[in-house]
Amino acid sequence: GYITPEVTGKFPGYLSYSANLKFADVPNGLAAISKVPALGWAQVVAYAGFCELSAGSDDWKTGTPGDYGFKVLTSSDPAEKEKKLCAELANGRLAMMATIGMFFQDGLTGSAWGDWALYTDSPLRSLKS
Repeated sequence: GYITPEVTGKFPGYLSYSANLKFADVPNGLAAISKVPALGWAQVVAYAGFCELSAGSDDWKTGTPGDYGFKVLTSSDPAEKEKKLCAELANGRLAMMATIGMFFQDGLTGSAWGDWALYTDSPLRSLKS
C-alpha cells in the first residue's frame, strides 16, 4: 500500500516469524513486493479468490453486473442511471491511471510522493548547466 501505511501506520508484530520479518520492516509501495514472503502473497491471492467466489456464481449468470438493488447511488430513471454508470466508469478509469502513475513514479524514484531528487538517472539532468 501507499497511503494507508503512511497515514495510519503499520501493524505491530511480525509478518513472518520464520523469516523474522516485522510489519514495520516492510517498505511501502513496489519495494514491498520483494520483501513479503511467497506464502504471504499466496494468502493474499487465496483471500481475493475467496471474496470473489463467495458471492455465488448464480448472481453472475442471472443478475445484472453491478446492480445490487441499492438505488441511492444509482437511479430508477434509466437515463439518470446511465449517466451515473458512465460517470462511475470514467472515475474508475481515472483512478487506474493515477495508480499506474504512482507505480511509475515509485519505480523511477523509489517514492510515490514526487521526490524527483531521488531520480538521479534522469536524462533531463544533462540539460542543467
